[in-house]
Amino acid sequence: MARALPAIETMSASDAQYGRFVEFAADRPLVTDGGGRVAPLTIGFQTYGELNAARSNAILLCHALTGDQHAANLHPLTGKPGWWDVMVGPGKPFDTDRFFVICSNVVGGCLGTTGPASTDPATGRPYGLDFPVVTIRDMVRAQSMLIDHLGIETLFCVAGGSMGGMQVLQWAASYPQRVFSAMPIATAPKHSSQNIAFHEVGRQAVMADPDWRGGRYLEQGVRPEKGLAVARMAAHITYLSEPALQRKFGRKLQDRDAPTFSFDADFQIENYLRYQGMAFVDRFDANSYLYVTRACDYFDLAADYGGSLAQAFTGAKTRFCVVAFNSDWLYPTSASRAIVHALNAGGASVSFVEIDSDKGHDAFLVHEPEFIATTRGFLESAAAARGLPPRAGGTRA
Repeated sequence: MARALPAIETMSASDAQYGRFVEFAADRPLVTDGGGRVAPLTIGFQTYGELNAARSNAILLCHALTGDQHAANLHPLTGKPGWWDVMVGPGKPFDTDRFFVICSNVVGGCLGTTGPASTDPATGRPYGLDFPVVTIRDMVRAQSMLIDHLGIETLFCVAGGSMGGMQVLQWAASYPQRVFSAMPIATAPKHSSQNIAFHEVGRQAVMADPDWRGGRYLEQGVRPEKGLAVARMAAHITYLSEPALQRKFGRKLQDRDAPTFSFDADFQIENYLRYQGMAFVDRFDANSYLYVTRACDYFDLAADYGGSLAQAFTGAKTRFCVVAFNSDWLYPTSASRAIVHALNAGGASVSFVEIDSDKGHDAFLVHEPEFIATTRGFLESAAAARGLPPRAGGTRA
């Protein structure tokens, strides 16, 4: 069994809504790849289902860029269902009648886990840009501290899409003995030049907002809402596909019969993006956006293994299921195939599915029957290999 780290765990008055928090004291710092130290470290997380006596049924879900720990419960800020509500719950692929599902907010985030909006104990002020730049590996290190705290030696599965998929790959590379199965979804082994470029546009939009104030906006009682909204608008376009945009919006006008010959939101797609941007600023910290996008940019798993991605997985005993979507142009199928080729070269057990969907990168977040069936089938197979008992009635989750 994993050695539990000294930590203090608390939960809010309404655990089902706000989640749990664990704090690692200053003598257990998170040391980052860049040489920084985060201490004390607080991690906000949610759990669903129950951990079995053997502690062998735990699944860690890794959230995407602007996600958080609220995978399958009402979000405390938006009141909307969790980001993977379609996948997590009783009888769903990540079956909480059978599995103990964990989801934590990443380090550098802004919903319970220490990040740039947290108080710097050295100054008593929000960290702002004094918070150390973090990497995907730093996020995974923090998650491993949480898993240790929960007394779990081996995770039955680590799963996630997009930036969450990067975390899955890092888990498999950094802690292969602790990951029985892994599902990297709609992701890549490194951030491409194009992806870095999109992120830089978003960061510059935030930093160009006069209310950013060099990252010290919280102390001055303002927020760079306009810049963050524009960043979200630009990013949101990359999560969709042209066929999906055409089907949903086309060139339809917004609540009018003719163009206004102005710069109002004449088109429905303009109105949609403006809504997405403004809704985002109500739940996300602008500095956190800078930090999590930068973490993605620095991700290049092969670079840590002499330029060979296969070396990251050599001898891995983890069972993998790699999933791609054919309309995802942010993390195209070619990136998933590179992961599969590296896993094959490393001798790992891997299956690969490319799902036909016109929903683009966000396909893994919506009701996509083939993806749901793929996930259910992979977990059923892995559960049998793990020796987990079948569900009541003989059907495995």
